[in-house]
Amino acid sequence: MPAVTRAVAILRLLSRSRTPLALKTIAQSLDLVPSTALHILRALVAEQLLHFDPLSRQYRLGTGMLPLARAVLDHDDFSSVVRPKLEELSRRHGLTVIGVEVPDLDHMVVVALARAQTPVRLHVDVGSRFPALISATGRCVAAFSSYPWDEIETRFRRLRWDNAPSYTTWRREVESVRRQGFSIDRGNYIAGVTIVAVPVVNHRGTISHTIAAVGLGSQLKRARLLALARDMRDAAREVAVQLLPPS
Repeated sequence: MPAVTRAVAILRLLSRSRTPLALKTIAQSLDLVPSTALHILRALVAEQLLHFDPLSRQYRLGTGMLPLARAVLDHDDFSSVVRPKLEELSRRHGLTVIGVEVPDLDHMVVVALARAQTPVRLHVDVGSRFPALISATGRCVAAFSSYPWDEIETRFRRLRWDNAPSYTTWRREVESVRRQGFSIDRGNYIAGVTIVAVPVVNHRGTISHTIAAVGLGSQLKRARLLALARDMRDAAREVAVQLLPPS
């Protein structure tokens, strides 16, 4: 329904903004008629999903979002199962390690993470959303999903990278990921940053989640990368087994 779609768009817009936004800014950003935006904003405020400051006349996410987000994580089997694995990988390798849900070809969503206790850390939060085919996780999605290649190529060509690979090169890398069971992005997505990802395959044999580790390129030489990838594959297999439905 249009009203629901617009309400979700407003919530997502405010979740991406570092500062509260006024009605005019929200309406212009989403190409909404101001009166329509105002009706939706008032409904979201009434449900405590948004907070309205009468002095600045600006909106931000409200505390009513917190129990919803907490309920999602509390009832998500993957988050609870993968969290100890992420903490162990982060402790052992000194990297930030994240658990990612891949619901479709449009987006991946961070649902769990363990931060490295190092002076240099890369910022990512639970709830962060990224294009599903970007970086190392994107190569895993392409390698272990059942989406047709013409659909994958269309989305690939919309991606924004710091150092974008050609589609031909990327396809070769995806085939390699299919064989070796892990993916490495060396500075393609973010210059100077290396990302390693492994797929978590569901009982139907297709990818449902990934585990990804993020570090500075200078931290991750070849021997360390391969040891990390092996540990991540082992963790992903154990998680997949625990997520199998009861027989």
